[in-house]
Amino acid sequence: MRRNLQDMGSQPFDLAIIGGGITGSCIARDAARRGLRVALVEKRDFSWGTSSASSKLVHGGLRYLQSFEFGLVRESLRERRVWEQIAPHMVYPLQFLLPVYGGKAKFVLNAGLTVYDLLSFDRNRLDDPDKHMAAHRSISAANALALEPRLKADGLSGALLYYDCQMYSPERLGLECLIDAAAHGAAIANYAEVTGFKRDGMNITGIEVRDAIGGARTTIEAKIFVNAAGPWADRLLAMLENGAPSHKLIRSKGIHVIVGPMTKGHALTVAHKGGHFFVLPWRGHTIIGTTDTVFDGNPDDVHVGDAEITAFLDFVNEGLPGAKLKPSDVIYAYAGLRPLVDDGSKDSYNASRRAELVDHAAEGGIGNLISAIGGKWTTSRDIGEKCVDMIAKKSGRTLKPCDTAAAPVPGGATGRFATFVDGALKANARVEPEIVANLTRNYGARYDRVLELAATRNDLMERITPRLPDIGAQILFAIREEMALTLDDALFRRTGLGTLGRLDQGAIERAAKIMASELGWNEAETARQIASIAPRYAPLAKAA
Repeated sequence: MRRNLQDMGSQPFDLAIIGGGITGSCIARDAARRGLRVALVEKRDFSWGTSSASSKLVHGGLRYLQSFEFGLVRESLRERRVWEQIAPHMVYPLQFLLPVYGGKAKFVLNAGLTVYDLLSFDRNRLDDPDKHMAAHRSISAANALALEPRLKADGLSGALLYYDCQMYSPERLGLECLIDAAAHGAAIANYAEVTGFKRDGMNITGIEVRDAIGGARTTIEAKIFVNAAGPWADRLLAMLENGAPSHKLIRSKGIHVIVGPMTKGHALTVAHKGGHFFVLPWRGHTIIGTTDTVFDGNPDDVHVGDAEITAFLDFVNEGLPGAKLKPSDVIYAYAGLRPLVDDGSKDSYNASRRAELVDHAAEGGIGNLISAIGGKWTTSRDIGEKCVDMIAKKSGRTLKPCDTAAAPVPGGATGRFATFVDGALKANARVEPEIVANLTRNYGARYDRVLELAATRNDLMERITPRLPDIGAQILFAIREEMALTLDDALFRRTGLGTLGRLDQGAIERAAKIMASELGWNEAETARQIASIAPRYAPLAKAA
């Protein structure tokens, strides 16, 4: 991926996409693979907002059965299988244990999971048998406690075991969609904020873009524009006077905390006080999430507060008394906003997760603008396909058939993943196995390119921090191949280094040194980049 905003301003495009989260990334991938000339701009970094602040799940949405959203659940379960197929290094099955208290609840939940199984009838149509998922089953209270002793024993009548999927890194999976788009000719830029629109009557002719890195301004022209700005979508529409009725969003704030290992390998789904939370084993740690509260502030100002951490842990300890979590147990916390279509629900928890593609011309508004609003991470590929179908219809063009449900993402051509990892370990016997295994997860079929880069300098094979397997070459690779422009990009989205506990100062400085050398930072800029990492961990210190 090569960033050149000025070059993007010197050529016309068929399609310009505003927003580099997973929705915009999937639209760009689909459109570029089908032959459109695509430009995509993101005002911060790719998957910086909502797309990185998830529970790391690719799932059908079991609880949506309560509101009879069978179509959404079926669509999600189908797309869950697609992600397993096209990104085998990133998406894998995870078994969930759902404790049940009371006989009536067990009957209802068992019926719901039976429907869930039926709606995922094609879940095992995959080449990799390691990704096959059994139907749900019931176990006794004694067996449930043996599997997960932290469960509340009082009143436990049993448990249900079922499967969904987990992502190793949603940020990297979104990035791979963009890498694929770029490989098919798309022009892409992060830190490129849309500040205005150029219009000719009821059509947009261009978007005015400010380079947040260098400060330069340019105009990107296109025939059709897509608003994929997530929680900022309605604010973007508000910039268009007389031409784009503002579709209302509910912004649902969710926080997650990361702690040390808590379960014996199972994920837990715990119902509590009319809501629920997940306890998810992930990369040797545990993610617990999430809250679900309406957020009325500026989407740019979302952060985790120390009081929120404390309140959420109280909620978790009530629902799972065996957890006994304290604020000092939290090694990282993050917050994000889910952009939900305002369907009249009284709260964000019960609002639908369905996506909405709005052709503003059909409302008598801007003729060449489409907004992608709402939706789930899991169904983003399908949203991309439907959006490009709409673009083809609007433009009267016959495009190539969509192939994103079958074509692997750039790192996805691994075949059976376990066999692929075994081969990588044997081929690189002189490299620490933990380092090789981590590279295969992060880069899949592209892992050897990182090792080739590591072989050019001794320091690039060294770990950034002794407790994690990420190496210096990953930082340099992020700059040269994946458009990392800041230390935050490299530590939190190109690698997961920053999300697995507070990084020691030496690790931060080692990563910064590699970036400074490659990007030409002076001492002042290097110091500023290092200082930018500290606020990530500020709530933890306050909560503790």
